[in-house]
Amino acid sequence: MKIAQREYLVKDLSYIIRSATAEDAKILSEVRLRCDGETENLDREQGEAYIDESGFKRIIKDDTESSSNLFLVADVNDKIVGFSRCQGNILKRMSHKVEFGVCVLKEYWGYGIGKNFLIESINWADSNEIKKMTLSVLETNEKAINLYKKYGFEVEGILKKDKILSDGNYYNTILMGRFND
Repeated sequence: MKIAQREYLVKDLSYIIRSATAEDAKILSEVRLRCDGETENLDREQGEAYIDESGFKRIIKDDTESSSNLFLVADVNDKIVGFSRCQGNILKRMSHKVEFGVCVLKEYWGYGIGKNFLIESINWADSNEIKKMTLSVLETNEKAINLYKKYGFEVEGILKKDKILSDGNYYNTILMGRFND
């Protein structure tokens, strides 16, 4: 599905959040690869589960055609610096919910891009009869957890010792959900 683009100005940085297009596929592949190498908050290490340009073109096409998927990008002066997705489910018993995920290049942290992806996604979900949004977040990512709680997400569960990070230690994954009753 597509949404109308919106412009933001945060701390002198102007950016647009808009729906992804097929023309974004190549840079999205590069942005995802770079994001994976900049933080351990994501599931993948850099290069794992790599999605190339054609893979992103398929995802964008499917998400655009689906009423239960949303693929957004953050555009700074025609340069994509992050993206988010809400992925629904074709199974009827789970068709009421979507899973939210987000990725922003580290040099653009602190400009509200992740927060605005979340707000745009919540607005889309609420106006499209999506009853539940879910997400998973690493237990050490307190800033994200607090943001999600601020926008109505609650902890639904904990996956204990779910990830092993570069320090050799295991960390929990927090499962969160937001309900639109």
